[in-house]
Amino acid sequence: MRRTARDTEETSRSLTRRTLMLGGAMTAVVAALGVRMRYLQVDQADEFKLLAEENRINIRLIPPERGLIQDRNGKLIAANEQNYRVVITREAAGDAELVLRRLAEIIPMTPEELERTIVEVKALRAFVPVTVAERLSWDDFSKVALNAPALPGVVPEVGLSRRYPLDKDFAHVVGYVGPVSEKDLEALENPDPLLKIPKFQIGKIGVEKWMEDTLRGRAGTKRIEVNSAGRVMRELERLEGDPGKDIRLTIDADVQNFAQARLGDESAAVVVMDVTNGDLICIASSPSFDPNLFVRGISFDDYSTLTENDHRPLANKTVSGAYPPGSTFKMVTALAALEAGVTTPDTKVRCPGYIEFGGRRFHCWKRAGHGSVNLERSLTESCDVFFYDTAQKVGIDKIAEMGRKLGLGLRHDLPMSAITEGIMPDKAWKLERHKADWRIGDTINASIGQGYVLTSPLQLAVMTARIASGRAVAPRLVRMINDLEVPETAAPPLDISVDHLAAIRQGMHEVVNGEHGTAKASRIVDPALVMAGKTGTSQVRNISAAERESGVISNDDLPWNRRDHALFVGFAPFDAPRYSVAVVVEHGGGGSIAAAPIARDVLLRALSGGLPPLDAYPSSQRARIETMLNELPLRDPVTGLTPAPTET
Repeated sequence: MRRTARDTEETSRSLTRRTLMLGGAMTAVVAALGVRMRYLQVDQADEFKLLAEENRINIRLIPPERGLIQDRNGKLIAANEQNYRVVITREAAGDAELVLRRLAEIIPMTPEELERTIVEVKALRAFVPVTVAERLSWDDFSKVALNAPALPGVVPEVGLSRRYPLDKDFAHVVGYVGPVSEKDLEALENPDPLLKIPKFQIGKIGVEKWMEDTLRGRAGTKRIEVNSAGRVMRELERLEGDPGKDIRLTIDADVQNFAQARLGDESAAVVVMDVTNGDLICIASSPSFDPNLFVRGISFDDYSTLTENDHRPLANKTVSGAYPPGSTFKMVTALAALEAGVTTPDTKVRCPGYIEFGGRRFHCWKRAGHGSVNLERSLTESCDVFFYDTAQKVGIDKIAEMGRKLGLGLRHDLPMSAITEGIMPDKAWKLERHKADWRIGDTINASIGQGYVLTSPLQLAVMTARIASGRAVAPRLVRMINDLEVPETAAPPLDISVDHLAAIRQGMHEVVNGEHGTAKASRIVDPALVMAGKTGTSQVRNISAAERESGVISNDDLPWNRRDHALFVGFAPFDAPRYSVAVVVEHGGGGSIAAAPIARDVLLRALSGGLPPLDAYPSSQRARIETMLNELPLRDPVTGLTPAPTET
């Protein structure tokens, strides 16, 4: 059929419309693409550049240098030393297990250490470096570097590690550092990212733990370029962090060393405190341990030796040990009665050797009794019956109130681990703790520091400092942070009659210097250094009526762990008190025999600034004391070295 001219024209117009519509649509699409490309390439250029950089660049933390710990005179207690170590990155090693087994042939590694490292390397991401060995000798470190071509992924590094140059002297005070554990991380709400670095070390006990944030410092960062597999290509930028702050303690390292040496093998503790400002000059617990063992990774055998020792070297007896204070508590009972007005310094009590109450006899340590005694004589000769009688008049609540005023039954705020509150019992305490009423017999026992009463050597030193100064002085362990003095807090008055305090101090003077004083053998004869104090002996076993009838078994005839604890508290000089001291010797027997001589020697060391002067001792004791002092394994004040024990 032949198309007409009209049909041809109509078809042409239709095609033109379609062409225009299609061209318009294509133009619109091209325009939209152009606008989108401009938006992505121009308007959003900075954002996409940042995303590209983040995919290409990693930021890694640089551990800061840990702050130092020093004694009051600047002597290093906790230092940092160069640590030659070896790390491996699984991504760069290829067959990491094969490389580690090669490495074990070059450096010292036990089979257990090797297997543990293999497991750790496989568990972490391929590009995370894992520390294989630390504290390598220079020879072993050099061997790794020389064999680098055969050890892909292994890198020898030089870092810093903690070292305790005075080892055992400050183990309980300063503590030690160790690798971060899962338990450490769980205890923190927002843990520092530093703590997630493999084998990063933090404080575990003591000052290292409780001042961790101060000592740790702030991490630095480095920007590194990595490829798609995470391999480090180059370091682009490094920003150093802030080192940890240095801490200077109040403790005198030389006095501390003398105290540790003087305690010897005893299971014991000694605390020396400046009564004018609360500075702890010495806080020694014996036996001690070498904290460097824990930093390096203590062996099973070494740890077992410490935990199986019945003298408990890991326990800090100065602050965590809670002991019946025995007769050192009698000053508390006396002050409570004096302040309550139920007795005076001249009040006399007859001591026949016991009192009877409720069908039970409460015995004095002196079986025949002391006769008629007043306050001064009761302290001088440590008459128990005087305090039995006095305590019944004043009551336990007043005694407990006085104990707390003197620093007992309180947790003193120090950066140390496991600080005990002790127990300063009263009627409410027994009802809450034991669901029972307080009895008069409980008061009688508490009056001489037995029964429920428990105190730490630190608390006893605080008590003595407050009696000596008449002020509520509190213990202080940190003296400076980064060369800035920690402000001293002025101690308020105790709100105890000065006359009553003077009467107690006079009684303590007679304990050491009186003709019948229980600590007369430990007196200081130098008039400028005269010591006042109080002995104490606390029972750790019950004495039956039958044993009292036949004669109480001597401590020397008992097994060590059934002997009485020996205690002594004191201060010096008497006329112008400077230091208080508290000594506890576990199962040491009598306080006058085991604890008082140690207290005198340590006080003299603190007061004299050097070895105790022989002319401060009674002339009859000087030869023996000189021999004893010469045999003490003291550190050389210059080199810090302790002489090796001589063979016998």
